[in-house]
Amino acid sequence: MRYAHTVERVRAAEAALMARVPDGALMQRAAAGLAATCAQALADLRGGVYGSRVAVLAGSGDNGGDALYAGARLARRGAGVTAVLLTPQRAHQGGLAALRAAGGTVVAHGKAAGEAAVEQADLVLDGIVGIGGQGGLRPEAAPYAAAAQRARERHGALVVAVDLPSGVDADTGEVHGAAVRADVTVTFGTHKPGLLVDPGAEYAGVVRLVDIGLRPELGAGRPGGPAAAEALQHADLAALLPVPTGESDKYRRGVLGIAAGSARYPGAAVLAVAGALHGGAGAVRYAGSAAEEVVRRFPETLVTAGGPAEAGRVQAWVVGPGLGDDTDRGMREALARDDLPLLIDADGLSWLAERGLAALEGRTGPVLLTPHAGEATRLLAAAHRGATAEAVAHARLRHAVRLAELYGATVLLKGSTTVVVPAPAEAAVTRGARYREWPTFPVAAGSPVRVNPTGTPWLATAGSGDVLAGLAGALLAAGLAPVDAASGAAYLHGLAARIAAAGRRSDSTGDAAGGAPVSALDVAGALSAAWRSVRTPD
Repeated sequence: MRYAHTVERVRAAEAALMARVPDGALMQRAAAGLAATCAQALADLRGGVYGSRVAVLAGSGDNGGDALYAGARLARRGAGVTAVLLTPQRAHQGGLAALRAAGGTVVAHGKAAGEAAVEQADLVLDGIVGIGGQGGLRPEAAPYAAAAQRARERHGALVVAVDLPSGVDADTGEVHGAAVRADVTVTFGTHKPGLLVDPGAEYAGVVRLVDIGLRPELGAGRPGGPAAAEALQHADLAALLPVPTGESDKYRRGVLGIAAGSARYPGAAVLAVAGALHGGAGAVRYAGSAAEEVVRRFPETLVTAGGPAEAGRVQAWVVGPGLGDDTDRGMREALARDDLPLLIDADGLSWLAERGLAALEGRTGPVLLTPHAGEATRLLAAAHRGATAEAVAHARLRHAVRLAELYGATVLLKGSTTVVVPAPAEAAVTRGARYREWPTFPVAAGSPVRVNPTGTPWLATAGSGDVLAGLAGALLAAGLAPVDAASGAAYLHGLAARIAAAGRRSDSTGDAAGGAPVSALDVAGALSAAWRSVRTPD
Protein backbone atom coordinates (compact mmCIF):
# COMPACT_ATOMS: atom_id res chain seq x y z
CA MET A 1 0.00 0.00 0.00
CA ARG A 2 1.19 3.51 -0.72
CA TYR A 3 0.33 5.74 2.24
CA ALA A 4 -0.04 9.51 2.42
CA HIS A 5 -0.11 11.60 5.59
CA THR A 6 -1.31 15.09 6.32
CA VAL A 7 0.98 18.05 6.90
CA GLU A 8 0.01 18.06 10.57
CA ARG A 9 0.95 14.40 10.95
CA VAL A 10 4.23 14.85 9.07
CA ARG A 11 5.20 17.86 11.17
CA ALA A 12 4.58 15.93 14.38
CA ALA A 13 6.61 12.98 13.15
CA GLU A 14 9.47 15.23 12.08
CA ALA A 15 9.53 16.94 15.47
CA ALA A 16 9.62 13.59 17.28
CA LEU A 17 12.43 12.30 15.09
CA MET A 18 14.51 15.50 15.29
CA ALA A 19 14.46 15.20 19.08
CA ARG A 20 16.34 11.92 18.74
CA VAL A 21 18.86 12.61 15.96
CA PRO A 22 21.70 15.13 15.56
CA ASP A 23 20.77 18.64 14.54
CA GLY A 24 20.39 18.92 10.77
CA ALA A 25 20.37 15.16 10.16
CA LEU A 26 16.91 15.10 8.57
CA MET A 27 17.78 17.90 6.17
CA GLN A 28 20.97 16.15 5.11
CA ARG A 29 19.07 12.91 4.51
CA ALA A 30 16.53 14.77 2.41
CA ALA A 31 19.21 16.67 0.47
CA ALA A 32 21.14 13.48 -0.24
CA GLY A 33 18.08 11.75 -1.68
CA LEU A 34 17.11 14.84 -3.63
CA ALA A 35 20.59 15.26 -5.11
CA ALA A 36 20.75 11.56 -6.06
CA THR A 37 17.46 11.84 -7.96
CA CYS A 38 18.67 15.00 -9.73
CA ALA A 39 21.97 13.33 -10.64
CA GLN A 40 20.14 10.39 -12.20
CA ALA A 41 17.84 12.75 -14.08
CA LEU A 42 20.82 14.68 -15.46
CA ALA A 43 22.53 11.42 -16.43
CA ASP A 44 19.44 10.40 -18.39
CA LEU A 45 19.05 13.87 -19.91
CA ARG A 46 22.60 14.74 -20.92
CA GLY A 47 24.88 11.91 -19.86
CA GLY A 48 25.98 13.13 -16.45
CA VAL A 49 26.11 15.88 -13.84
CA TYR A 50 29.46 17.40 -14.87
CA GLY A 51 29.01 20.51 -16.98
CA SER A 52 25.25 20.69 -16.52
CA ARG A 53 23.44 23.87 -15.57
CA VAL A 54 21.25 23.77 -12.47
CA ALA A 55 19.02 26.54 -11.14
CA VAL A 56 17.88 26.34 -7.53
CA LEU A 57 14.74 28.31 -6.63
CA ALA A 58 15.12 28.72 -2.89
CA GLY A 59 12.44 30.16 -0.67
CA SER A 60 12.68 30.63 3.06
CA GLY A 61 12.69 27.81 5.58
CA ASP A 62 13.60 24.15 5.41
CA ASN A 63 12.30 23.54 1.88
CA GLY A 64 14.73 26.11 0.54
CA GLY A 65 17.44 24.59 2.75
CA ASP A 66 16.87 21.13 1.25
CA ALA A 67 17.21 22.61 -2.23
CA LEU A 68 20.38 24.57 -1.38
CA TYR A 69 22.12 21.59 0.20
CA ALA A 70 21.18 19.43 -2.79
CA GLY A 71 22.50 22.15 -5.08
CA ALA A 72 25.79 22.11 -3.16
CA ARG A 73 26.10 18.34 -3.68
CA LEU A 74 25.52 18.77 -7.43
CA ALA A 75 28.05 21.62 -7.58
CA ARG A 76 30.68 19.39 -5.99
CA ARG A 77 30.09 16.93 -8.83
CA GLY A 78 30.81 19.56 -11.46
CA ALA A 79 27.44 21.14 -12.16
CA GLY A 80 27.19 24.88 -12.62
CA VAL A 81 24.67 25.77 -9.92
CA THR A 82 22.93 29.11 -9.54
CA ALA A 83 20.65 29.72 -6.57
CA VAL A 84 17.90 32.30 -6.87
CA LEU A 85 16.92 33.52 -3.40
CA LEU A 86 13.31 34.66 -3.28
CA THR A 87 13.70 36.02 0.26
CA PRO A 88 17.43 36.61 0.71
CA GLN A 89 17.07 37.85 4.27
CA ARG A 90 15.37 34.57 5.28
CA ALA A 91 17.36 32.08 3.21
CA HIS A 92 18.60 28.98 5.01
CA GLN A 93 22.06 30.06 6.15
CA GLY A 94 23.59 26.60 6.41
CA GLY A 95 22.43 25.59 2.94
CA LEU A 96 23.54 28.91 1.50
CA ALA A 97 27.02 28.58 2.99
CA ALA A 98 27.33 25.00 1.69
CA LEU A 99 26.37 26.07 -1.82
CA ARG A 100 28.86 28.91 -1.89
CA ALA A 101 31.60 26.67 -0.49
CA ALA A 102 30.94 24.18 -3.30
CA GLY A 103 31.37 26.90 -5.94
CA GLY A 104 27.74 27.74 -6.58
CA THR A 105 26.63 31.27 -7.37
CA VAL A 106 23.81 33.20 -5.74
CA VAL A 107 21.36 35.67 -7.26
CA ALA A 108 18.83 37.66 -5.25
CA HIS A 109 15.22 37.91 -6.31
CA GLY A 110 14.50 40.87 -8.57
CA LYS A 111 17.65 40.65 -10.66
CA ALA A 112 17.31 39.76 -14.34
CA ALA A 113 20.05 37.17 -13.91
CA GLY A 114 17.64 35.07 -11.82
CA GLU A 115 15.09 34.42 -14.54
CA ALA A 116 17.88 34.04 -17.08
CA ALA A 117 19.51 31.33 -14.98
CA VAL A 118 16.23 29.45 -14.80
CA GLU A 119 15.55 29.75 -18.53
CA GLN A 120 19.02 28.45 -19.40
CA ALA A 121 19.10 25.58 -16.91
CA ASP A 122 19.13 21.89 -17.74
CA LEU A 123 17.46 21.22 -14.39
CA VAL A 124 15.43 23.52 -12.16
CA LEU A 125 15.03 22.68 -8.47
CA ASP A 126 11.76 24.04 -7.06
CA GLY A 127 12.36 24.84 -3.40
CA ILE A 128 10.12 27.90 -3.29
CA VAL A 129 7.43 26.73 -0.85
CA GLY A 130 7.21 23.65 1.34
CA ILE A 131 4.29 21.49 2.43
CA GLY A 132 2.99 24.22 4.71
CA GLY A 133 2.31 26.62 1.84
CA GLN A 134 -1.23 27.90 1.36
CA GLY A 135 -2.75 29.09 -1.91
CA GLY A 136 -1.02 29.69 -5.21
CA LEU A 137 2.41 31.19 -5.72
CA ARG A 138 2.89 34.74 -4.56
CA PRO A 139 3.40 37.38 -7.28
CA GLU A 140 7.15 37.56 -6.73
CA ALA A 141 7.52 33.79 -7.25
CA ALA A 142 5.18 33.25 -10.20
CA PRO A 143 7.63 34.57 -12.86
CA TYR A 144 10.14 31.87 -11.91
CA ALA A 145 7.55 29.14 -12.38
CA ALA A 146 6.83 30.62 -15.82
CA ALA A 147 10.57 30.74 -16.60
CA ALA A 148 10.91 27.06 -15.65
CA GLN A 149 8.07 26.21 -17.99
CA ARG A 150 9.78 28.11 -20.82
CA ALA A 151 13.01 26.19 -20.17
CA ARG A 152 11.08 22.93 -20.41
CA GLU A 153 9.39 23.91 -23.65
CA ARG A 154 12.42 25.43 -25.36
CA HIS A 155 15.16 22.93 -24.65
CA GLY A 156 13.69 20.09 -22.61
CA ALA A 157 14.82 21.18 -19.16
CA LEU A 158 13.65 19.10 -16.22
CA VAL A 159 11.83 20.59 -13.25
CA VAL A 160 12.26 18.77 -9.94
CA ALA A 161 10.03 19.77 -7.03
CA VAL A 162 11.29 19.53 -3.46
CA ASP A 163 8.73 17.58 -1.39
CA LEU A 164 5.79 19.15 -3.26
CA PRO A 165 5.35 21.44 -6.28
CA SER A 166 5.09 25.00 -5.00
CA GLY A 167 1.49 26.22 -5.18
CA VAL A 168 -0.11 22.79 -4.69
CA ASP A 169 -2.02 22.12 -1.45
CA ALA A 170 -0.25 19.23 0.25
CA ASP A 171 -3.36 17.89 1.97
CA THR A 172 -5.88 18.05 -0.87
CA GLY A 173 -4.10 18.47 -4.21
CA GLU A 174 -5.99 21.67 -4.87
CA VAL A 175 -4.32 24.43 -6.87
CA HIS A 176 -5.43 27.99 -6.24
CA GLY A 177 -3.55 30.22 -8.65
CA ALA A 178 -0.08 29.88 -10.16
CA ALA A 179 1.91 26.74 -9.35
CA VAL A 180 5.07 24.98 -10.48
CA ARG A 181 4.65 22.10 -12.91
CA ALA A 182 7.25 19.47 -12.11
CA ASP A 183 8.52 16.54 -14.12
CA VAL A 184 9.63 14.81 -10.92
CA THR A 185 8.69 15.43 -7.30
CA VAL A 186 11.02 14.11 -4.61
CA THR A 187 8.96 13.82 -1.44
CA PHE A 188 10.37 13.00 1.98
CA GLY A 189 9.34 10.47 4.61
CA THR A 190 5.85 9.73 3.27
CA HIS A 191 3.60 10.69 0.41
CA LYS A 192 1.35 13.70 0.82
CA PRO A 193 -2.32 13.35 -0.21
CA GLY A 194 -1.99 16.22 -2.69
CA LEU A 195 0.60 14.24 -4.66
CA LEU A 196 -1.90 11.45 -5.33
CA VAL A 197 -4.97 13.47 -6.31
CA ASP A 198 -5.52 15.74 -9.33
CA PRO A 199 -4.94 18.52 -10.02
CA GLY A 200 -1.96 18.26 -7.67
CA ALA A 201 -0.90 14.87 -9.05
CA GLU A 202 -0.78 16.33 -12.55
CA TYR A 203 1.54 19.11 -11.35
CA ALA A 204 3.75 16.63 -9.47
CA GLY A 205 4.80 14.44 -12.40
CA VAL A 206 6.65 11.29 -11.35
CA VAL A 207 6.84 11.04 -7.54
CA ARG A 208 9.93 9.64 -5.84
CA LEU A 209 9.79 8.88 -2.11
CA VAL A 210 12.97 9.36 -0.07
CA ASP A 211 13.08 7.57 3.27
CA ILE A 212 14.35 9.94 5.96
CA GLY A 213 13.35 7.73 8.90
CA LEU A 214 9.83 9.02 9.59
CA ARG A 215 7.95 5.74 9.35
CA PRO A 216 8.31 4.70 13.03
CA GLU A 217 7.16 8.17 14.06
CA LEU A 218 4.07 8.17 11.85
CA GLY A 219 2.23 5.71 14.05
CA ALA A 220 1.96 2.08 14.98
CA GLY A 221 -0.55 -0.56 13.99
CA ARG A 222 0.30 -1.04 10.33
CA PRO A 223 2.86 0.20 7.83
CA GLY A 224 2.50 3.92 7.33
CA GLY A 225 0.56 4.54 10.52
CA PRO A 226 -2.74 6.47 10.60
CA ALA A 227 -2.69 7.57 6.97
CA ALA A 228 -5.09 10.13 5.56
CA ALA A 229 -5.02 8.58 2.09
CA GLU A 230 -3.80 5.35 0.61
CA ALA A 231 -3.37 3.81 -2.83
CA LEU A 232 -3.60 0.10 -3.54
CA GLN A 233 -0.73 -1.73 -5.17
CA HIS A 234 -0.75 -5.15 -6.84
CA ALA A 235 -0.03 -7.10 -3.66
CA ASP A 236 -2.77 -5.32 -1.73
CA LEU A 237 -5.39 -6.05 -4.35
CA ALA A 238 -4.22 -9.64 -4.77
CA ALA A 239 -4.94 -10.16 -1.08
CA LEU A 240 -8.46 -8.79 -1.50
CA LEU A 241 -9.60 -10.52 -4.68
CA PRO A 242 -11.85 -13.55 -4.13
CA VAL A 243 -10.45 -16.87 -5.41
CA PRO A 244 -12.76 -19.89 -5.85
CA THR A 245 -12.01 -23.14 -4.05
CA GLY A 246 -13.09 -26.71 -4.61
CA GLU A 247 -16.18 -26.00 -2.49
CA SER A 248 -17.26 -22.96 -4.52
CA ASP A 249 -20.51 -22.68 -6.41
CA LYS A 250 -22.11 -19.67 -8.06
CA TYR A 251 -23.69 -18.50 -4.81
CA ARG A 252 -20.44 -18.77 -2.85
CA ARG A 253 -18.72 -16.77 -5.59
CA GLY A 254 -21.49 -14.17 -5.54
CA VAL A 255 -24.66 -13.61 -7.57
CA LEU A 256 -25.14 -10.03 -8.68
CA GLY A 257 -28.43 -8.42 -9.60
CA ILE A 258 -28.27 -5.72 -12.27
CA ALA A 259 -31.12 -3.33 -13.13
CA ALA A 260 -29.83 -1.35 -16.09
CA GLY A 261 -30.51 -0.49 -19.71
CA SER A 262 -33.59 0.66 -21.57
CA ALA A 263 -34.96 0.91 -25.10
CA ARG A 264 -32.82 3.99 -25.64
CA TYR A 265 -29.70 2.66 -23.88
CA PRO A 266 -29.69 -1.16 -24.16
CA GLY A 267 -25.91 -1.12 -24.37
CA ALA A 268 -25.63 0.07 -20.78
CA ALA A 269 -27.13 -3.22 -19.64
CA VAL A 270 -24.78 -5.25 -21.84
CA LEU A 271 -21.74 -3.36 -20.60
CA ALA A 272 -22.67 -3.61 -16.91
CA VAL A 273 -23.23 -7.35 -17.29
CA ALA A 274 -19.89 -7.63 -19.14
CA GLY A 275 -18.11 -5.92 -16.27
CA ALA A 276 -19.72 -8.26 -13.75
CA LEU A 277 -19.06 -11.50 -15.63
CA HIS A 278 -15.46 -10.60 -16.44
CA GLY A 279 -15.09 -9.32 -12.87
CA GLY A 280 -15.63 -12.64 -11.13
CA ALA A 281 -19.38 -12.86 -10.49
CA GLY A 282 -20.60 -16.41 -9.98
CA ALA A 283 -23.76 -15.46 -11.84
CA VAL A 284 -25.64 -12.37 -12.95
CA ARG A 285 -29.39 -11.92 -12.69
CA TYR A 286 -30.48 -9.16 -15.03
CA ALA A 287 -33.78 -7.30 -14.56
CA GLY A 288 -34.94 -4.83 -17.19
CA SER A 289 -36.18 -4.08 -20.67
CA ALA A 290 -32.88 -4.98 -22.39
CA ALA A 291 -33.17 -8.66 -21.43
CA GLU A 292 -33.08 -9.87 -25.04
CA GLU A 293 -29.93 -7.90 -25.87
CA VAL A 294 -28.22 -9.10 -22.69
CA VAL A 295 -28.95 -12.80 -23.15
CA ARG A 296 -28.02 -12.62 -26.84
CA ARG A 297 -24.56 -11.30 -25.91
CA PHE A 298 -24.17 -13.25 -22.65
CA PRO A 299 -26.34 -16.39 -22.73
CA GLU A 300 -25.19 -17.40 -19.24
CA THR A 301 -27.10 -14.43 -17.75
CA LEU A 302 -30.36 -15.14 -15.90
CA VAL A 303 -32.83 -12.56 -17.17
CA THR A 304 -36.25 -11.14 -16.46
CA ALA A 305 -38.03 -8.30 -18.23
CA GLY A 306 -39.46 -7.21 -14.88
CA GLY A 307 -37.87 -5.38 -11.98
CA PRO A 308 -35.52 -6.42 -9.18
CA ALA A 309 -38.40 -7.93 -7.20
CA GLU A 310 -38.80 -10.58 -9.91
CA ALA A 311 -35.11 -11.38 -10.37
CA GLY A 312 -34.63 -14.03 -7.69
CA ARG A 313 -31.88 -14.59 -5.17
CA VAL A 314 -28.88 -12.23 -5.34
CA GLN A 315 -26.19 -11.02 -2.94
CA ALA A 316 -25.92 -7.42 -4.17
CA TRP A 317 -27.62 -5.04 -6.59
CA VAL A 318 -26.36 -2.59 -9.20
CA VAL A 319 -29.07 -0.14 -10.23
CA GLY A 320 -29.05 2.74 -12.65
CA PRO A 321 -26.86 2.56 -15.77
CA GLY A 322 -29.05 3.62 -18.71
CA LEU A 323 -32.20 2.56 -16.83
CA GLY A 324 -34.34 5.41 -18.18
CA ASP A 325 -38.08 5.18 -17.50
CA ASP A 326 -37.64 2.06 -15.37
CA THR A 327 -35.43 3.87 -12.83
CA ASP A 328 -38.16 4.56 -10.28
CA ARG A 329 -39.26 0.93 -10.20
CA GLY A 330 -35.71 -0.37 -10.15
CA MET A 331 -34.65 1.87 -7.28
CA ARG A 332 -37.73 1.25 -5.16
CA GLU A 333 -37.56 -2.52 -5.53
CA ALA A 334 -33.82 -2.67 -4.91
CA LEU A 335 -34.13 -0.44 -1.85
CA ALA A 336 -36.81 -2.76 -0.52
CA ARG A 337 -34.08 -5.39 -0.09
CA ASP A 338 -32.74 -3.38 2.82
CA ASP A 339 -30.14 -5.94 3.88
CA LEU A 340 -28.29 -6.23 0.55
CA PRO A 341 -25.38 -4.08 -0.64
CA LEU A 342 -26.59 -1.60 -3.24
CA LEU A 343 -24.50 0.19 -5.88
CA ILE A 344 -26.23 3.23 -7.36
CA ASP A 345 -24.98 4.65 -10.65
CA ALA A 346 -26.05 6.97 -13.48
CA ASP A 347 -29.88 7.23 -13.68
CA GLY A 348 -30.09 5.83 -10.16
CA LEU A 349 -28.03 8.78 -8.93
CA SER A 350 -30.34 11.21 -10.72
CA TRP A 351 -33.29 9.51 -9.04
CA LEU A 352 -31.57 9.87 -5.68
CA ALA A 353 -30.76 13.53 -6.33
CA GLU A 354 -34.43 14.24 -7.05
CA ARG A 355 -35.48 12.74 -3.73
CA GLY A 356 -32.56 13.75 -1.54
CA LEU A 357 -31.27 12.25 1.68
CA ALA A 358 -34.64 10.89 2.80
CA ALA A 359 -34.53 8.21 0.09
CA LEU A 360 -31.83 6.32 2.01
CA GLU A 361 -32.97 7.15 5.53
CA GLY A 362 -33.04 4.15 7.85
CA ARG A 363 -31.45 1.74 5.38
CA THR A 364 -29.26 -0.87 7.08
CA GLY A 365 -27.50 -2.34 4.06
CA PRO A 366 -24.36 -0.67 2.69
CA VAL A 367 -24.67 1.79 -0.19
CA LEU A 368 -22.01 2.58 -2.79
CA LEU A 369 -22.50 5.71 -4.90
CA THR A 370 -20.44 6.04 -8.10
CA PRO A 371 -20.92 9.59 -9.45
CA HIS A 372 -18.88 11.63 -11.87
CA ALA A 373 -18.46 15.34 -11.12
CA GLY A 374 -21.77 16.37 -12.68
CA GLU A 375 -23.75 13.74 -10.79
CA ALA A 376 -21.95 14.68 -7.58
CA THR A 377 -23.05 18.27 -8.13
CA ARG A 378 -26.70 17.22 -8.33
CA LEU A 379 -26.41 15.04 -5.22
CA LEU A 380 -24.89 17.91 -3.28
CA ALA A 381 -27.60 20.29 -4.47
CA ALA A 382 -30.24 17.85 -3.23
CA ALA A 383 -28.73 18.22 0.22
CA HIS A 384 -28.61 22.02 -0.13
CA ARG A 385 -24.82 21.98 -0.51
CA GLY A 386 -24.31 23.68 -3.83
CA ALA A 387 -21.19 23.16 -5.95
CA THR A 388 -20.38 23.30 -9.64
CA ALA A 389 -18.97 20.33 -11.54
CA GLU A 390 -15.77 22.33 -12.01
CA ALA A 391 -15.51 22.88 -8.24
CA VAL A 392 -16.03 19.16 -7.59
CA ALA A 393 -13.29 18.24 -10.06
CA HIS A 394 -10.93 20.84 -8.62
CA ALA A 395 -11.48 19.79 -4.99
CA ARG A 396 -12.49 16.16 -5.37
CA LEU A 397 -11.35 15.03 -1.91
CA ARG A 398 -13.45 17.62 -0.15
CA HIS A 399 -16.59 16.95 -2.17
CA ALA A 400 -16.31 13.16 -2.09
CA VAL A 401 -16.04 13.30 1.70
CA ARG A 402 -18.97 15.69 1.84
CA LEU A 403 -21.10 13.24 -0.17
CA ALA A 404 -20.09 10.26 1.99
CA GLU A 405 -21.05 12.08 5.16
CA LEU A 406 -24.33 13.47 3.82
CA TYR A 407 -25.60 10.23 2.31
CA GLY A 408 -24.00 7.82 4.77
CA ALA A 409 -22.57 5.91 1.84
CA THR A 410 -19.26 4.85 0.40
CA VAL A 411 -18.53 7.18 -2.51
CA LEU A 412 -16.49 6.41 -5.60
CA LEU A 413 -16.00 9.78 -7.32
CA LYS A 414 -14.93 9.18 -10.92
CA GLY A 415 -12.63 11.48 -12.83
CA SER A 416 -9.00 12.07 -13.74
CA THR A 417 -8.23 10.75 -10.26
CA THR A 418 -10.80 8.31 -8.91
CA VAL A 419 -11.30 8.77 -5.17
CA VAL A 420 -13.06 6.30 -2.86
CA VAL A 421 -14.30 7.55 0.51
CA PRO A 422 -15.58 5.02 3.08
CA ALA A 423 -19.01 5.51 4.58
CA PRO A 424 -19.06 6.92 8.11
CA ALA A 425 -19.23 4.10 10.65
CA GLU A 426 -22.60 5.20 12.00
CA ALA A 427 -24.13 5.75 8.56
CA ALA A 428 -27.11 3.44 9.04
CA VAL A 429 -28.65 5.57 11.76
CA THR A 430 -27.44 9.08 11.01
CA ARG A 431 -27.61 9.61 7.26
CA GLY A 432 -27.60 13.30 6.58
CA ALA A 433 -26.86 14.24 10.18
CA ARG A 434 -23.05 14.22 10.17
CA TYR A 435 -22.35 17.06 7.78
CA ARG A 436 -19.75 19.44 9.09
CA GLU A 437 -17.33 21.95 7.69
CA TRP A 438 -14.20 19.95 6.99
CA PRO A 439 -10.85 20.54 8.65
CA THR A 440 -7.68 21.13 6.62
CA PHE A 441 -7.75 17.54 5.45
CA PRO A 442 -11.36 16.43 5.15
CA VAL A 443 -11.31 12.87 6.48
CA ALA A 444 -11.91 11.65 10.01
CA ALA A 445 -8.97 9.90 11.68
CA GLY A 446 -8.97 6.17 11.00
CA SER A 447 -10.95 6.47 7.75
CA PRO A 448 -8.41 7.01 4.97
CA VAL A 449 -9.60 7.68 1.48
CA ARG A 450 -8.42 5.40 -1.30
CA VAL A 451 -6.92 7.00 -4.37
CA ASN A 452 -6.72 4.93 -7.55
CA PRO A 453 -3.29 4.92 -9.27
CA THR A 454 -4.12 2.97 -12.45
CA GLY A 455 -6.33 5.30 -14.46
CA THR A 456 -5.57 6.31 -18.04
CA PRO A 457 -7.07 8.98 -20.32
CA TRP A 458 -8.21 6.20 -22.67
CA LEU A 459 -10.98 5.43 -20.17
CA ALA A 460 -12.74 8.63 -21.25
CA THR A 461 -15.04 6.68 -23.56
CA ALA A 462 -18.77 5.98 -23.63
CA GLY A 463 -19.86 3.07 -21.45
CA SER A 464 -16.70 2.66 -19.40
CA GLY A 465 -18.59 3.69 -16.28
CA ASP A 466 -21.18 0.96 -16.91
CA VAL A 467 -18.39 -1.63 -16.99
CA LEU A 468 -17.00 -0.23 -13.73
CA ALA A 469 -20.42 -0.46 -12.07
CA GLY A 470 -20.80 -4.12 -13.01
CA LEU A 471 -17.28 -4.92 -11.88
CA ALA A 472 -17.69 -3.20 -8.51
CA GLY A 473 -21.04 -4.91 -8.06
CA ALA A 474 -19.47 -8.32 -8.67
CA LEU A 475 -16.92 -7.66 -5.93
CA LEU A 476 -19.70 -6.51 -3.58
CA ALA A 477 -21.63 -9.72 -4.28
CA ALA A 478 -18.47 -11.72 -3.55
CA GLY A 479 -18.49 -10.27 -0.04
CA LEU A 480 -15.93 -7.46 -0.22
CA ALA A 481 -16.56 -4.40 1.92
CA PRO A 482 -17.79 -1.44 -0.15
CA VAL A 483 -14.49 0.47 0.13
CA ASP A 484 -12.54 -2.60 -1.00
CA ALA A 485 -15.00 -3.41 -3.79
CA ALA A 486 -14.95 0.17 -5.05
CA SER A 487 -11.19 0.71 -4.88
CA GLY A 488 -10.44 -2.79 -6.17
CA ALA A 489 -12.79 -2.30 -9.11
CA ALA A 490 -11.27 1.08 -9.95
CA TYR A 491 -7.79 -0.46 -9.87
CA LEU A 492 -8.71 -3.39 -12.14
CA HIS A 493 -10.74 -1.13 -14.44
CA GLY A 494 -7.82 1.26 -14.96
CA LEU A 495 -5.37 -1.59 -15.38
CA ALA A 496 -7.61 -3.29 -17.94
CA ALA A 497 -7.82 -0.06 -19.92
CA ARG A 498 -4.02 0.21 -19.93
CA ILE A 499 -3.70 -3.37 -21.12
CA ALA A 500 -6.32 -2.88 -23.84
CA ALA A 501 -4.77 0.40 -24.98
CA ALA A 502 -1.27 -1.08 -25.05
CA GLY A 503 -2.44 -4.17 -26.94
CA ARG A 504 -0.48 -6.52 -24.70
CA ARG A 505 -0.36 -7.89 -21.16
CA SER A 506 1.11 -4.81 -19.55
CA ASP A 507 0.32 -2.50 -16.69
CA SER A 508 3.00 0.06 -17.46
CA THR A 509 1.37 2.15 -20.17
CA GLY A 510 -0.94 4.60 -18.51
CA ASP A 511 -0.38 7.63 -20.61
CA ALA A 512 -2.37 8.41 -23.73
CA ALA A 513 0.77 8.85 -25.83
CA GLY A 514 1.67 5.21 -25.26
CA GLY A 515 -1.52 3.51 -26.39
CA ALA A 516 -4.46 3.46 -28.77
CA PRO A 517 -8.20 4.09 -28.46
CA VAL A 518 -10.27 1.44 -26.71
CA SER A 519 -13.99 0.82 -26.36
CA ALA A 520 -15.81 -0.02 -23.15
CA LEU A 521 -16.16 -3.63 -24.31
CA ASP A 522 -12.40 -3.71 -24.91
CA VAL A 523 -11.93 -2.71 -21.29
CA ALA A 524 -14.35 -5.39 -20.09
CA GLY A 525 -12.58 -7.97 -22.23
CA ALA A 526 -9.21 -7.08 -20.71
CA LEU A 527 -10.40 -7.52 -17.11
CA SER A 528 -9.29 -11.16 -17.04
CA ALA A 529 -5.78 -10.13 -18.11
CA ALA A 530 -5.78 -7.41 -15.47
CA TRP A 531 -6.87 -9.92 -12.85
CA ARG A 532 -4.07 -12.30 -13.89
CA SER A 533 -1.56 -9.44 -13.82
CA VAL A 534 -2.50 -8.68 -10.22
CA ARG A 535 -2.56 -12.29 -9.06
CA THR A 536 0.59 -13.40 -10.92
CA PRO A 537 2.75 -10.31 -11.52
CA ASP A 538 5.75 -10.55 -13.85
